[in-house]
Amino acid sequence: MTRPVTFAATGDSFITRLPYKDEAFAEVAALLHQADVRIANLETTVHDQKGYPSAQSGGTWAMSPPSVLQAMKEYGFNMIGWANNHTLDYLYGGLEATQQHLSDYGFVHAGAGKNLAEAGAPRYLECKNARIALIAATSTFHPWWAAGEQRRDSIGRPGINPMRYVMTHELTEEKLSQLKAIADSIDINAFSKVLIEEGFMNAPGRDLYLFGTSLFREGKENRTRTEPHPRDLRRIIGTIEEARRMSDYVIISIHAHEMKGERKEAPAEFLEIFARACIDAGAHAVVGHGPHLLRGIEIYQNRPIFYSLGDFIFQTETVTSQPADFYEQYGLSHDHNVADALEAMSANYTRGLCVHREVWESVVPIWKMQDGELLEIELHPIELGFGMPIHRMGWPKLSGSSAVIENLKAWSEPYGTQIEWDGRIGRIRMKRG
Repeated sequence: MTRPVTFAATGDSFITRLPYKDEAFAEVAALLHQADVRIANLETTVHDQKGYPSAQSGGTWAMSPPSVLQAMKEYGFNMIGWANNHTLDYLYGGLEATQQHLSDYGFVHAGAGKNLAEAGAPRYLECKNARIALIAATSTFHPWWAAGEQRRDSIGRPGINPMRYVMTHELTEEKLSQLKAIADSIDINAFSKVLIEEGFMNAPGRDLYLFGTSLFREGKENRTRTEPHPRDLRRIIGTIEEARRMSDYVIISIHAHEMKGERKEAPAEFLEIFARACIDAGAHAVVGHGPHLLRGIEIYQNRPIFYSLGDFIFQTETVTSQPADFYEQYGLSHDHNVADALEAMSANYTRGLCVHREVWESVVPIWKMQDGELLEIELHPIELGFGMPIHRMGWPKLSGSSAVIENLKAWSEPYGTQIEWDGRIGRIRMKRG
């Protein structure tokens, strides 16, 4: 038997400023340093105005000084995924600069690159007892952010490692007839029909009906289904199978905002299918993030799936600049500044993510594996300063909050996961035999 390997993972790190290294910082860093493998999702670009602002962003345009990576280093992170909905906020210049700074600071990082092969490649960490592979992808991004594949006759395109999904709405025969009648009475499908006729767009497929950009089919009930895009799923599974032969453990980082209906705490159907397929292909853990709150934990084939670990560092309200597009969204002019724009977006901090306590509470899981098998998981509650002045919120602090664990227990119950509370941390014990 090999010696156990200990893992720690965190949710989104939208870090825009440098920390004051107080007791809270030291305690969180000490917790992370208990693990051999320490994983973060970096949800900002890191550079000094090295790229042009994109016409579309992940929400705010995320840019942070390169020095924030020193704080990530001091927290203890050694593996970083950076495929998410902010990776191309500053186009290819921002991507290339972020990539360079991550390498300069010595991080093993995955999820974006100069072409699809580079963005989707596994990256490896050498530990004392094991070699670890990290594969990072995102399902939440603007379509043109996806990295392009290299060919004999064309170079690839910089971007993120995409995990696209297909959304299909099913309607009863009566409802679908009504939808078709509406489409026939207006021009919602006119342009698509011309594109299909001229060969610039594929027909939706057998038994599928296009309404604008949405796909419909007849079903026994009215519902919406999502499933992983087969090409992306097949490609990522192939990468997992490669990484299995090159390492002892394979970890998947997936950034996914998508949800079931309006239930933000529940992952979309395609994400569950994707995560289980990754485990079936040989991955040892799936680490999710994106919706800025916790989601349930599933133990599948004795391996953990964290559907979302929420936020670890969240400092969107201290970005120092935004392009004109951001101001224009809120009817502001060149006479206004960043504070004005952020207040307009949040209606003076009375709406948005800043007013929801669950956004500012999460857990840091520490789990141990030996010979590929999960031994135990500890769940350490953290809080990020909800209720403090907005410009001081966003740093993690160990909280020992039973309420966080109670919420996580409720969201994990559909997966059959049992979480115990020992008065300080949550625990998931593996059933033996």
